[in-house]
Amino acid sequence: MIDTISPELRQDLNAALLVLKQGGVVAFPTETYYGLAVDPFNRQAVERLFQLKCRPAAKPILLLIDKQERLSNLAAEIPSQFLHLMDRFWPGPLTLIFPAQQGLSHTLTAGTGTVGVRISSHPLASALCALAGGTITATSANLSGLPPAVSEHEILAQFGTRLDWLLKGGPTQGGSPSTIVTTHGDSLRVVRQGAIPFSEISKGRDE
Repeated sequence: MIDTISPELRQDLNAALLVLKQGGVVAFPTETYYGLAVDPFNRQAVERLFQLKCRPAAKPILLLIDKQERLSNLAAEIPSQFLHLMDRFWPGPLTLIFPAQQGLSHTLTAGTGTVGVRISSHPLASALCALAGGTITATSANLSGLPPAVSEHEILAQFGTRLDWLLKGGPTQGGSPSTIVTTHGDSLRVVRQGAIPFSEISKGRDE
């Protein structure tokens, strides 16, 4: 996917990657809204992300991965109910809640013992994630309580110069955010209704 990106955007990606390696926060486009990326394994970077968003400590941070193999670094196990969902809806706007690896930051998980993960279908989000080692945070680009940003202008209006880098990908689609799904026993439960209707998720399970 990186091969299809223009030379100008590759330069932008390389600059964003350097910021992430230095513990900074990068805004980047996804198939729904702009997100905020930091290195999820850098505790200070995660804490700075919470401070930048004015996000309550009790709310966990969702993650992006570039391929399913990265789950072994994040999830203690993969529920069998998720296997068909990953095959059917990844890459795409579906976040799945996994039991978290014990070593994962409590700041990142907000002490829930779980971690939300998805694979993005947006080429820039996918490229940034791959270049950054395969895992980045993907919380929406907004101050807590405000609508998530769909454009560079909205990001700058909310964060101004406090943001370390803005990966310019033009306006995003907006609309509904990613659907969030967890397990409850042998069943699936919707945590947040989003871009993929739960009827489609349930249908995928029956096929």
